[in-house]
Amino acid sequence: MTPAAEDDDAHSVAAHRTPAERVMAQLGGVAGMIYSSLPVLVFVLTSRLLGLSAAVGAALGIATLILLWRLVRRESVQPAVSGLIGVAVCALIAYLLGESKGYFLLGIWTSLLWAAVFAVSILIRRPVVGYIWGWLHGHDRGWREVRRAVYAFDLATLTWVLVFGARFVVQRLLYESDHTGWLVVARIAMGWPLTAASALVTYLAIKAAQRALASALSAAAAPADATDLPPR
Repeated sequence: MTPAAEDDDAHSVAAHRTPAERVMAQLGGVAGMIYSSLPVLVFVLTSRLLGLSAAVGAALGIATLILLWRLVRRESVQPAVSGLIGVAVCALIAYLLGESKGYFLLGIWTSLLWAAVFAVSILIRRPVVGYIWGWLHGHDRGWREVRRAVYAFDLATLTWVLVFGARFVVQRLLYESDHTGWLVVARIAMGWPLTAASALVTYLAIKAAQRALASALSAAAAPADATDLPPR
């Protein structure tokens, strides 16, 4: 099979994917879930067995191995690089605090920060998801004039507020009660799965916003077309 034919087959498969399958692909699929879960699992298990210093080295080691694995497989290394930096920062915080649960502090407070940012954007009628969509696709801010599009972006943004807020509340309570084992469970269960669900809602909301914008554009063009008709 020629490279051109292989590209055509790949495009055909992508075109027939369901919204859920497209979101899964964007998040890296099952491999992405494994890559994101391994460092924290290794950190906590090693901390209990060998101590905090060994856990820091183990977490950094597994994150580095994931990066090398993606390089060997010629996959995108950007998620692995970001993951390695995140693991390094979280491990450093835990080491400085002298307790393994400190590994989760960055994620806990980052969740609160993003929940606040996304919530405020809804309150001031500037939904973050709308601006991100416009920036990624090179659109201006005309979508703000279409009420249905704004509502769709509000819904997508609110979904992320709920996700970030839930992560903060649950993991903060577990952190304060010293349930490090349950923190691992919460970190994984409220991480990739909730992100996938929220991304799917965001995808569907963006599609709704695009339909609203297309309808508004057609409605605005119709009177102009009518005025251009020659007299009978």
